[in-house]
Amino acid sequence: MAKQPTGSTMSTGAPAPSDRNSLTVGPNGPVLLHDVHFLEQMAHFNREKVPERQPHAKGAGAFGVFETTQDVSAYTKASLFRKGAKTEMLARFSTVAGEQGSPDTWRDVRGFSLKFYTDEGNYDLVGNNTPIFFVRDPMKFPHFIRSQKRLPDSGLRNNHMQWDFWTSNPESAHQVTYLMGPRGLPRTWRQMNGYGSHTFMWINAKGEKFWVKYHFHTNQGMAFLSNAEAARIAGEDADFHRRDLFDAIARGEHPSWKLSVQVMPYAEARTYRFNPFDLTKTWSHKDYPLIPVGTMMLNRNPENFFAQIEQAAFSPGNTVPGIGLSPDKMLLGRAFAYNDAQRNRIGTNFHQLPVNQPKVPVNTYMMDGQMNYHHTGAAPVYVPNSGERSWADETGPAEDGWEADGALVRSAYTLHAEDDDFGQPGTLVREVMDDAERDKLVDQVAGSLLGGVRSPVLERAFDYWKSVDPETGRRIEEKVRAGSAPRPAEGMGES
Repeated sequence: MAKQPTGSTMSTGAPAPSDRNSLTVGPNGPVLLHDVHFLEQMAHFNREKVPERQPHAKGAGAFGVFETTQDVSAYTKASLFRKGAKTEMLARFSTVAGEQGSPDTWRDVRGFSLKFYTDEGNYDLVGNNTPIFFVRDPMKFPHFIRSQKRLPDSGLRNNHMQWDFWTSNPESAHQVTYLMGPRGLPRTWRQMNGYGSHTFMWINAKGEKFWVKYHFHTNQGMAFLSNAEAARIAGEDADFHRRDLFDAIARGEHPSWKLSVQVMPYAEARTYRFNPFDLTKTWSHKDYPLIPVGTMMLNRNPENFFAQIEQAAFSPGNTVPGIGLSPDKMLLGRAFAYNDAQRNRIGTNFHQLPVNQPKVPVNTYMMDGQMNYHHTGAAPVYVPNSGERSWADETGPAEDGWEADGALVRSAYTLHAEDDDFGQPGTLVREVMDDAERDKLVDQVAGSLLGGVRSPVLERAFDYWKSVDPETGRRIEEKVRAGSAPRPAEGMGES
């Protein structure tokens, strides 16, 4: 029997309220600033490693342009999405778990981070190449990342601890199924899709609100690597994806993606069959079809990798008029965590670096700090003031807000009609994958479980996959018991 949890403490020694659920207004409400335990955990997590990024350390990117080709003004007033608008942008692609020196072709989720230098300020869309994620509450995020890193004693990657985390958190099943399937190993960054993953808010000129999900579909056609190809490339060229993107742009082969969105009317979120703010869920395309928006093209390589890519800082909290956040708990946690991580990684005034500067005038009351370059001279540094320096003073309901009313709780989301942890991954296995892809999924998972996963985690893993799909789970168990699965090379979930 595994030892049962008896509680943890905060750094002060006081009992910690919860290591699984953040404090929210009702089960579906926003995360609260006075959740001291969450802020302490996340702020410390952001400073655990210096100086590379905690997750998404290994990556590269390029500059380009986004052009809005369709009229979506019925849904958003953002100038970025005004038909005919062309906006300079930066994209960074990455792996999640590996360090800077790790191979590009390990099996892992790929980061898909975009910075749009709009005429209303910078807008960041920080997503992945998957439409879902492993956890739905930000309190779990540091624990998830640590489970993909290295053991504290040997400093080695370990299958047992990642499967221990995944099987202890059934909400991970959708993302793990996606990762272990064929899309877990994109052939190149140019040949993978990108997703905002979270649900966001759009607001039109009339003040009407909509919930949206972003889908970037590659125009190069999706392509994937086999385990054998990935292992070979990892040994021959650990920077394969970085080199492919840089060389393609240098040759004039500029990769592009078509942006479409799913749009949900504001009021329908309450009664949709899945919780629309749960990051482990997708929306049915039959319920909310894709609406074309425009095209993103990358056409310019960086001139200096460190200055323009390594020092690039993204945050999903960076929005512009016409775009807002949602009650997605992970999104709200990230809106704080990302810029806080950049303050630790790059410095207090990371936003003043050229790659992070907006293309519009800035009048912020953040002042001084390490490496302060831009300043306001002798102008007042406080609000309100009697000088000529303006300040913001909006009152009343927030344009990009939503209703929240309830007791302060630490709880999972309340369930919608068809909410569960295994329904959507089961649909992915049975209805989206074909026989050959299901065979590869069985081999991939069984090979990973043979990589040192011990009881009782091993038995939990069998139950986990039987809950996703009984037949798939049975086949995985048979292969593991027989010791007949091919051992994958190293990587998240090993591959």
